Amino acid sequence: MGVSMQMGGSRSEGRLLSAILIVAICLTMAPVLRLFVEGVTDQGAPSLSLMGDVLSKPSTMSALKHSLITAGLGTVLSLVLGAAFAFLVALTDLRAKAALVFCLMIPMMIPPQITALSWTQIMGPSSVLLKTLGIAPPLGAPQPLYSAEGIIVLLGIQHMSIIFLTLRAGLRSIPQEVVEAARVSGAKGLRTWWQVVMPLTLPSLAAGTAITFVTALGNFGIPAMLGIPAGYVTLPTLVYQKLAGMGTTVLAEVSVLAMLIGAVAVIGILLQRFFQSRQKLHLVGATSRPLAIPLGAARLPVELLLWAVVLVILVLPMSGLLATSLVPAYGVALGLDTVTFTAWYEVLFRQPSTSRAFVNSFSLAVGASLVLMVVCLPLAWLMERHKTRLSRLFDSLLDLPYALPGVVLSIAMILLLIKLPFTEATLYGTIWIIFLAYLARFFAVMFRPVQASLKQLDPAMNEAAQSVGASLFRRLRDVILPLSAPAAAAGAILVFLTAFNELTVSALLWSSGTETLGVVIFNLDDSGETAMASALAMTIVLVVMALMAVIQLLSRRFPKGVVPWQT
Repeated sequence: MGVSMQMGGSRSEGRLLSAILIVAICLTMAPVLRLFVEGVTDQGAPSLSLMGDVLSKPSTMSALKHSLITAGLGTVLSLVLGAAFAFLVALTDLRAKAALVFCLMIPMMIPPQITALSWTQIMGPSSVLLKTLGIAPPLGAPQPLYSAEGIIVLLGIQHMSIIFLTLRAGLRSIPQEVVEAARVSGAKGLRTWWQVVMPLTLPSLAAGTAITFVTALGNFGIPAMLGIPAGYVTLPTLVYQKLAGMGTTVLAEVSVLAMLIGAVAVIGILLQRFFQSRQKLHLVGATSRPLAIPLGAARLPVELLLWAVVLVILVLPMSGLLATSLVPAYGVALGLDTVTFTAWYEVLFRQPSTSRAFVNSFSLAVGASLVLMVVCLPLAWLMERHKTRLSRLFDSLLDLPYALPGVVLSIAMILLLIKLPFTEATLYGTIWIIFLAYLARFFAVMFRPVQASLKQLDPAMNEAAQSVGASLFRRLRDVILPLSAPAAAAGAILVFLTAFNELTVSALLWSSGTETLGVVIFNLDDSGETAMASALAMTIVLVVMALMAVIQLLSRRFPKGVVPWQT
């Protein structure tokens, strides 16, 4: 009877796995496949003529060149900043490490368009902060950030946390005994670091560099807000300008551009996975003593230097953003006679587009979090119990929609949903196309923490429940859900954080009435309403920081590996 019960349970689990896998594949893989089909066909027949025409245009090659330059050099800057912080935080006896790491994570959680907006507020002749301090450049002086160099600097700051996190994880796995053995053999000082520590961390460093390049390549907010005013066009902004100017008539052309971005991104993803696989080979076993290097007399100067960098990359631009939001007009110096909350009141309580955007962004973020939790919890558990070929293939491709630039996913969703199969209906221009794009985009953000948590569970608990006759639904409700709830909750908060202020995907999918917060900030700044854009941006920054603080306070209840800045 017990054997037949287990066979019946396995069959019901297998059927449920197949059903959820089909839903997950339709959500995540179908848009990417549709994009590929569009790029290699012409009126339904296989053809590469359109691809050849688009790739041969000077504008395409120029945008590709600009994308590679800004993403490449931005990654180099991220590498320098992120690696320096990772080595010092992971390997030395710095004080207040938790606070330092928390501050380093904030730039990655703040939307790129807010990063660009905040930095433009502390540079140039109209800077409220510089005018208040009496050091603003003369009127007519150029805004230095409206340039390739400005894009590179902000991309480097925006994505340095990725390098920091991946390298720090590799560094923390190095045992103290390895370095002690090197010292006994005669290695000292920098030689120990160069010959022992660096070789062991190169796979982590290379993997972080590859994924940072992919992320920088697909960044839309920073190149759009800094590059478009300067006429410096990257591939994501080229796609945006073509769709914004000509609508869906250029879908076939922009699909080729999206495939070009995607092809470069896939190369970066493959490199990242290659280096991650190499990373697993260099150490065997765990260590109870992580590597710790005392700084001695240099500790205080190093701490002051690191906090000074945090001040420059985080506090200073946020101060500029706040100052701009408190003046009656952009370019007015802040003082007792000019301070006003008019921009805050106007943008938060009187602008209908803002209230709609808050409702839309909140609804989309909460909805995506809940739906992904409902799908990912049983899916991760069933994939762990039944390792089929289809589930293994899905697991290997799952990160693709998140790793691909948001512009690529947006084009793919438009192609897939502009005309629903077997009907004349369309989801293009509705809130539902943004929602489905969010589900595809953030599926991996929810799935990976839940998967990591379930891998740690003892399968005997499920088997014990099954042996006493518990149904599949009851085992999911009473055994799996309570044990994986902390990881699912943390994943849901991370999905909410990233979806709440997202721009790259929704920039191409929104229409009147479906604006998101990221779109409203971009449009306000583009139309010259800088004070209101700054007030709304500051509101979002405060929301993001509050949610991050909640995660930090509850982090002790989450499984290890769930909170990104603690792993």
